[in-house]
Amino acid sequence: MNSICRAGAAALAAALCFSGAGEALAADPQLCAVCHGPEGNSIIPANPSLAAQPEQSISIQLFQFREGNRKDAQMTPMAANLSNKEMNELAAYFSKQKAAAPSHKTSPENVVAGAKLAQQFNCAQCHGPVLRGQQHIPRLAGQQYEYLLAQLRKFKAQKRADLDGNMTSAAQPLSDRDIEILVDYAAGLSPQ
Repeated sequence: MNSICRAGAAALAAALCFSGAGEALAADPQLCAVCHGPEGNSIIPANPSLAAQPEQSISIQLFQFREGNRKDAQMTPMAANLSNKEMNELAAYFSKQKAAAPSHKTSPENVVAGAKLAQQFNCAQCHGPVLRGQQHIPRLAGQQYEYLLAQLRKFKAQKRADLDGNMTSAAQPLSDRDIEILVDYAAGLSPQ
């Protein structure tokens, strides 16, 4: 989906979310589907899938957007008026959705190289042995390739906030090639 369509979809979602129906619509998971796909399985390469993400991870990201610690042209205004209860309800809903099989296929040479880098740089220590996330740590396995690539590059450039600074620190020793291999590997892993 091109940026004009994404901007239009985000504007539609924001208009619905903040229209006369107010808070009743603010936590409607169907509004999230405009950008994050049906049941939270994104079909837009630059947008993350929310399905089967750890519940705490989703609520923390929404909190980060609401508080302005994490910024995004579409998500910051969407989260701005969410209550803690609404964020937790959305997190509970999406964490229980079944993640779709990954659309990305890892290149054969990066299957072994990616697994080795994930161990070397301690990705598996926080994100779990098969990168499916845990507690407040998001699932990387089967996530959108373009989204993962953009986020890891932002952490490396210190342009993306994270709750405790661990990702910013972890990304510093990564080369551009390491990032590409890790993302290729993670995006092709099974999310279930």
